[in-house]
Amino acid sequence: MALQSTALGFGGISSNPRTSLSQQFSALTVFRRGSVNASAFSSPAITSRVRCQLKGKASPIDDGTLESNESSLVVCFGEMLIDFVPTISGLSLADAPAFKKAPGGAPANVAVGIARLGGSSAFIGKVGEDEFGYMLADILKENNVNSDGMRFDPGARTALAFVTLRSDGEREFMFYRNPSADMLLRESELEYNLIKRAKILHYGSISLITEPCKSAHIAAARAAKDAGVILSYDPNLRLPLWPSVDSAREGILSIWETADIIKVSEEEISFLTQGEDPYDDAVVRKLYHPNLKLLLVTEGPDGCRYYTKDFSGRVRGLKVEAVDTTGAGDAFVAGTLSQLAADVSLLEDEKRLRDALRFANACGALTVQERGAIPALPRREAVMEAMLKAVS
Repeated sequence: MALQSTALGFGGISSNPRTSLSQQFSALTVFRRGSVNASAFSSPAITSRVRCQLKGKASPIDDGTLESNESSLVVCFGEMLIDFVPTISGLSLADAPAFKKAPGGAPANVAVGIARLGGSSAFIGKVGEDEFGYMLADILKENNVNSDGMRFDPGARTALAFVTLRSDGEREFMFYRNPSADMLLRESELEYNLIKRAKILHYGSISLITEPCKSAHIAAARAAKDAGVILSYDPNLRLPLWPSVDSAREGILSIWETADIIKVSEEEISFLTQGEDPYDDAVVRKLYHPNLKLLLVTEGPDGCRYYTKDFSGRVRGLKVEAVDTTGAGDAFVAGTLSQLAADVSLLEDEKRLRDALRFANACGALTVQERGAIPALPRREAVMEAMLKAVS
């Protein structure tokens, strides 16, 4: 299957061996966070608000805790918004008696998820200069996410999404963004120093839908690639936001071959391959481009599949009762990237990669047990406890 892509070269991934997750799992007893300093928002439009910048980056050490270091920053680029989730599952938006307000947006979810797991993360994106935008900035601050790259737009509102929860916990979306502030991030507003300091730059496809954010996205990825930063891509398909089905497929694939790590769902495989069987390894391998280091396929409660040049397999998930699946995939990505940022050599060691993916599966499983995305993202202690219960 031919994949369209922007021509960006990959300069290689450096390895920095660390303590494996399996060692952490057996030894974990305590958890500590890196130090946090407060500074002014970098957006010229907002000077009265303060934010926290996480100075450290996460890496495993001998006692199983995570300690700060400058080499494992994950920068997440894209949208941050407000999700409105019905308080009762299984009803249409019109029939829902009330909604719970929750911060969300896939890249922001991943950034907060990594920080809650003890890693180092940053968010780059734009919100409205409004109360919801201020609320989201505070959420990043409270979760120790670096917000040097966050911008505020005085002329556009923060995006809103109403999320219908079906009786099985799955979702349907209705968005309010005509345009919303996240769509208006400009290339000139990018925090390039933050991007170049990252170990991993993570992004989705929603930021590719409209200008000027599309150009900002491409510029950020190009700067990261040139700096030797690993590129992580979760398409996060939201068809209602694209002009057409064909434009969605073309847009998602336009940057496919620049990514080093890609996470897709079964539904997204079917969409991108125009209806082929997502459970067929030969079909999945069609999406594996020559420079890809890791392709992950999430399967909800069944866990995930992984594909590298040298090996592939499946890691089972944890069985839990799903209340709301919003953010589950983002929690999985956060769990995966938090481990890879600390030790990229996991990509070359199947046993240790499988350990990391068990951890990521547990992150996703815990997230579906609460409503909303960011409110449900787990902390490292809870993940390790869930993993212990699963093997006991």
